[in-house]
Amino acid sequence: MASVARTNRSRTEEQRQQDLDKIQKYRDLDDQIQHHVKRSNYGDPALFQLTTKLLRLNPEYYTIWNTVGWVMALEGVAEYFSERHYETVLRRLLAFALGGDPARPRDVPAGASGTTPDEKEGGNTTTNLNDSGAPKEEADGDEKADLAADTAIIQAELAFTIPLLIEFPKCYWIWGYRSFLLSVCDAILPAGAARDFWVAELALDSKMLTKDRRNFHAWSYRRFIVSALESGAKNDGGNTAKSMTESEFAYTYSMIKVDLSNFSAWHNRSKLAPRLLDERGADDAARKEFLDQELELAREGLNVGPEDQSLWYYHQFLMDQIIALGVDGKDAKADGLIAPNLSLADRREFVDREVAEIKDLLEDYADVKLIYEALLEYAMAYRALGESDAADAANQDEMMSWLAKLKELDPLRRGRWDDLEKSLKA
Repeated sequence: MASVARTNRSRTEEQRQQDLDKIQKYRDLDDQIQHHVKRSNYGDPALFQLTTKLLRLNPEYYTIWNTVGWVMALEGVAEYFSERHYETVLRRLLAFALGGDPARPRDVPAGASGTTPDEKEGGNTTTNLNDSGAPKEEADGDEKADLAADTAIIQAELAFTIPLLIEFPKCYWIWGYRSFLLSVCDAILPAGAARDFWVAELALDSKMLTKDRRNFHAWSYRRFIVSALESGAKNDGGNTAKSMTESEFAYTYSMIKVDLSNFSAWHNRSKLAPRLLDERGADDAARKEFLDQELELAREGLNVGPEDQSLWYYHQFLMDQIIALGVDGKDAKADGLIAPNLSLADRREFVDREVAEIKDLLEDYADVKLIYEALLEYAMAYRALGESDAADAANQDEMMSWLAKLKELDPLRRGRWDDLEKSLKA
């Protein structure tokens, strides 16, 4: 961007006045909100409407999101959620407003807001939970009416954030507010009804990733949603936890196929791979084949874009699965590895083959420093797996040549390369 020439953008007087009017409107809204906040006037419904207007103008204003929590959490909570669910919602609202985890209300001490829920005048100290702590499935007429009203509030709040999310897809506070609303669903709704919200949220997340496949906020939120949907509380009345590992692993491939340069997709794949094999009950042969297929997938990507760091990240993850085992296969914890029982011969074969494949990249990409870094790392790993002295000497010569190229391509890290050279010579 430094090479792009700056140009003077002239505005008409009318445009300038429009901008000034927008700024003044924004400041007026903020002043009105602060006026209510300073007087702890949270019970005034007008405050909630003011926060709505200001967040539509600037959803990055995180203090206002916290104000929303306080508006609903203190005197004004009865204006929004039913009295039946007062305490349950209050605890989560306080957690959200205090910047904690809304899904863990126990982290918020009673009376943190200056009002102890159990002692609040008119407050309902009972909750909609059975003896096991799960939401009750059966409800009387009044409770059904309360549930319907509270469900409508949650739906309205989720709907409010959708246009904001579309315009500001990488705003932490919008994603955080939606997760808070989902925690409220779990707290006050029957399990089946709460699960419907989570399923809809996963569909929304998929749409957001269709618009921006690299949005790490959406990827992080997806892991949060999937983890919740896999929990037993949201499946078969709380009796069975259903894994989504297979479908999510396939999802990463569908995203990578469209765009290889997707760090978040590769990251998700690395987290899911060991778990996938465990759930499949894969034997050693199947695990070795899986590792081979994943290495091939990564190499295909590197053949197209060897300058892409996200591809090297996944390739390095796979190689670490081999290297971490060491010479005797007992140098690292086997738990969580793709192929924990590879023989030493298999490990040498894998590393030797990958080094050879990466060397071939130099024919077309001689000035990509990531290639040389990978070659050095893998060659040193191969040496650590125990080769002959003659092969070690030849390997040493190659490594020194790669190191010299790195000094040329990346002079700002000259000290690092000098230290590496000393260790190689030693």
